[in-house]
Amino acid sequence: MRVAVIGAGIAGLACANRLARSGYKTVLFDKGRGPGGRMSTRRVDLPDGRLHFDHGAQYLTARDPDFTAMIEGLERDGHAARWDAAGADAWVGTPGMNAIIKALAQPRNVHWGARVEQVEQSGTGWLISGEGFDAQSCDAAIVAVPAEQAASLLAPLDEQIAAQARATLSEPCWTVMAAFAAPLPISDDVLRHRGDIAWAARNAAKPGRYGPETWVVQANVPWSQAQLERSGEEVTRLLLAALAAEMGAPLPPLLYAAAHRWRYARTTSREAAPYWNPRLRLGVCGDWLGGARIEAAWLSGHRLAGTILTQIS
Repeated sequence: MRVAVIGAGIAGLACANRLARSGYKTVLFDKGRGPGGRMSTRRVDLPDGRLHFDHGAQYLTARDPDFTAMIEGLERDGHAARWDAAGADAWVGTPGMNAIIKALAQPRNVHWGARVEQVEQSGTGWLISGEGFDAQSCDAAIVAVPAEQAASLLAPLDEQIAAQARATLSEPCWTVMAAFAAPLPISDDVLRHRGDIAWAARNAAKPGRYGPETWVVQANVPWSQAQLERSGEEVTRLLLAALAAEMGAPLPPLLYAAAHRWRYARTTSREAAPYWNPRLRLGVCGDWLGGARIEAAWLSGHRLAGTILTQIS
């Protein structure tokens, strides 16, 4: 049994890894240039060294026993650590958030830079085609991408789940990454819900990080929606001004600053289940079929694999 997984984020990898442990052959396709997605880490080279920013998900929580066991295994291997500043059950990847995705993807056959454009039935299986890879056939197909992207892929295949994807919206988030020549005059490593700022964190204070004073500032949803089409330069100026206002003091000189727009940052879905069509051998998983947490995305893929294992021998 050969299973194609479209999307090598934490949901797709959870599904592929559980299937692979049971003897299935898996192949994954992801449009990103490398592991990370919404758990990405940005690297920036400056004359005096390299900067690192977790500019997507800032941390994850682990509460489910299966997910907790997986994260604790990554901790033993040096890929994850607890981060008490974000909460008692908060974890981060080390040395960056994308270390978790890298570790989960390492044993799998992943095509990075592969944009899947069509999933079509071929005999009793599927043909996966697109940009950046040669078309490949498989016996079953899993779609593990955000709802807005899943909807277009699923529409010709299964209208029931395509309609659910169309009805599930994601919230955007503007994120600013900034490095400073001196520490900010604030003792806290994390700021939450401060005006237009939903989250700001001293990135260099996370476990396994090093280097100069780096901060990640993420706007709240209403602000991000209102400023969605502004330029990155404008967003950087506005959010750094908001950070300075919250501190009540000017910011130190900048070494680097840039913005990133996440159009599909966070699903609005709060409760759903992974989807499996046994007749078509078509599955769908992701945070929009689980909940707006990294743990929920992983559980969606993990549970979808469990369903497949009970129905296909």
